[in-house]
Amino acid sequence: MSNEPRRAGRHFLQIPGPTPVPERVLSAMSRQMLDHRGLEFQKLGKRVLQGVKGLFKTAHHVIIYPSSGTGAWEAALTNTLSPGDKVLMCETGQFAVLWAGMAQKLGLVPDVLPTDWRVAADGNTFEAKLRADKAHEIKAICVVHNETSTGCRSRIDEIRKALDAANHPALLMVDTISSLACTDLRHDEWGIDVTVSGSQKGMMLPPGLSFTAISDKALAASKTAKLKRSYFSWDDMLANNANGFFPYTPATGLLYGLAEAIDMINEEGLENVFTRHERLAEATRRAVRAWGLEIQCRDPKFYSPAVTTVIMPEGHNADAYRKIVLDNFNMSLGTGLNKIAGKAFRIGHLGDTNELTVMGALTGVEMGFELAGVPYKKGGVQAAMSYLAETARTRELVAAE
Repeated sequence: MSNEPRRAGRHFLQIPGPTPVPERVLSAMSRQMLDHRGLEFQKLGKRVLQGVKGLFKTAHHVIIYPSSGTGAWEAALTNTLSPGDKVLMCETGQFAVLWAGMAQKLGLVPDVLPTDWRVAADGNTFEAKLRADKAHEIKAICVVHNETSTGCRSRIDEIRKALDAANHPALLMVDTISSLACTDLRHDEWGIDVTVSGSQKGMMLPPGLSFTAISDKALAASKTAKLKRSYFSWDDMLANNANGFFPYTPATGLLYGLAEAIDMINEEGLENVFTRHERLAEATRRAVRAWGLEIQCRDPKFYSPAVTTVIMPEGHNADAYRKIVLDNFNMSLGTGLNKIAGKAFRIGHLGDTNELTVMGALTGVEMGFELAGVPYKKGGVQAAMSYLAETARTRELVAAE
């Protein structure tokens, strides 16, 4: 037992993942284990494998791995590419950096487009690069949809248009680990070949599951790809998934939770989930602007609905500030990563969250500024509250018409 005194109330987990797990999901996960080769499990397997397709807006296969999203990254690369293949990427933040690092370790040749970490991937830059690749040496484009480290969301539809305008055959791979069930994603309509995601963010689950949506083009590429794979082989998964099973022991408890999470998202309505995330994100940004502070994402076109990264004033360390908030108000804020370590903190507003949760978080942030001696303008919480109240009234009027 800890000698620390008990702290009343709940912990505010305002990092951009893992996110708090709803009671319904926790309850679902507490069920007894099943024979993962039996008929009852088969029903569960078919239910989740079919249900998750709707979140990706795809009619194609979605594979569920017992892994973090990093495992799905590796599966995307190893199942479709061969040693020495060139992959085009964009350094939108820390997670784009990590994906490029993985590609290099696997024997691929990443060509990374730089940014200042304050914008997302730009379709025009991609198009110019693709047009110049006359020999079609680029075999895949890898884009992080929502860069969790910076709070910048890339326009995947514009990346698809860039590929089409350049008439380039490269595969389009997209990381939606912090955007699935937070913002619009259209695997089929946007012509994405491989979409990867994880369970611990918008999906409202603990870490431990990853998801991979696969196009027919990507599946065809897997037949000739030469990179080695075993655990992450699509062939093994698809052969077993066809009957609702998995080629190795599945994470049954997490699959129970996944079935419940999918039900909850569908009960709210997927488009309503997106709208809720956008409202809470805008309220957060209004608070930051009212405080007189700067948002890491410089261009409103790229604002994230899942996380807002806040730049600390010069001379004030973000991690020292975060510790003050945690010690005094029992709230965890996201740390700055890599280039912005110590210079920024992150406010997560994704998953099973609502207006009062975000207002509580923003109040904690503002009180933290006061305690830490961070220079700011008062009124950020009020700005967010006014926006949420105004939009709530608007929704009531629309509903009454």
